[in-house]
Amino acid sequence: MKKSVLKEYARLIVRSGMNVQPGQEVLIRAGLDQPEFVKLVVEEAYKAKAKEVRVEFSYAPLGKVHVRYQSVKTLGTVKEWEKARQQHYVDVVPCTLFLDSEDPDASKGLNAAKLAKARRLSYPILKPYRDQLENKQQWCIAAVPGEAWAKKVFPGLSKGQAIEKLWQAVLDASRVEGDAVKAWERHDQDLMDRCAYLNSLGIASLHYTADNGTDLTVGMIPQAQFCGGGENNKLGVFFNPNIPTEECFISPMRGQAEGVVYATKPLSYQGQMIENFSFRFESGKVVEVHAEKGEELLKTMLSLDDGAGYLGECALVPQSSPIAKSGLLFYNTLFDENAACHLALGAGFADTIQDFQNKTLEECRAMGVNDSMIHTDFMIGCDTMDIDAATWDGKTVPIFRGGEWAF
Repeated sequence: MKKSVLKEYARLIVRSGMNVQPGQEVLIRAGLDQPEFVKLVVEEAYKAKAKEVRVEFSYAPLGKVHVRYQSVKTLGTVKEWEKARQQHYVDVVPCTLFLDSEDPDASKGLNAAKLAKARRLSYPILKPYRDQLENKQQWCIAAVPGEAWAKKVFPGLSKGQAIEKLWQAVLDASRVEGDAVKAWERHDQDLMDRCAYLNSLGIASLHYTADNGTDLTVGMIPQAQFCGGGENNKLGVFFNPNIPTEECFISPMRGQAEGVVYATKPLSYQGQMIENFSFRFESGKVVEVHAEKGEELLKTMLSLDDGAGYLGECALVPQSSPIAKSGLLFYNTLFDENAACHLALGAGFADTIQDFQNKTLEECRAMGVNDSMIHTDFMIGCDTMDIDAATWDGKTVPIFRGGEWAF
């Protein structure tokens, strides 16, 4: 891939994704697959006048080894130096970039139950720090091709060909052509216009149906609104949390979901694949789960905490989105969720509440935004999906027909 194109992608991530402000600290979490691209991002962040850029590299197979050999107590212990680091992040509010390149099968065979026990120990200690940063940070999730990921998507190609092909797919999905920053300004406006129409309807609930058996009704929070593209944090800085993105999303009312929903794409969760699965909801919570592959992993995920079985997000994406039209299955949620309508189990987004800047996190959760240690998206969209909105004034308005916007 041409270095000039990669530089433009790095510029997009820094300027439109994180939107680094002069004097800010920047934290980059990345795998070991593309160190040269990480270097480009670091340089671009300094050009944006970042005060300091810190990179934390990770290696998924090493994490698997730690889970195998460490005790649950050791895995779940939060050291004093880690508490100090988390407090530093609360104090300085750094921009954070998650640069994903992970092998979708990296953690195959990992003891998920053991890791879940450890997370239950550490989460209550780490949660107060994360809550203090909620809606204050600029953060962004983007991706670069790793060798194993590229071979998963393009198994018939050589390593070099697969990486080049995946690079092109990532860049196309991220609108990196010409002036990418300008392209994203136009894209953000299009998503915001669509959200404005949805918000004008006064939606009380969404009813999803499809020929695969999906028949699900999800209730909305009266004060919630659809969001899409970039957003402003509580400090008034505009940023794009996902590159790419094609969704209009909202956080539904905790406890208001009834029916059955079937996933239409595989889910890569903690480096393991879950395939052909479904959930049945009663009073908002998952009460039944089935999967041809990964069912026990799904059940472990749902048992992590009380909020894991409730919905935190409803996202609308047409089947004609550029990522869907590519025909690729990325085995990566960042991309696959932007090829189809999806839901998320776990934590909701407080910033979908109107005037969230002047509300506390606790107030937003009291209105119905779900709280959990997880936020796991799974894809439900297909070309037979219809979605109807019931409005607060008693009307029924078509939102999707045959997997496409109905307006």
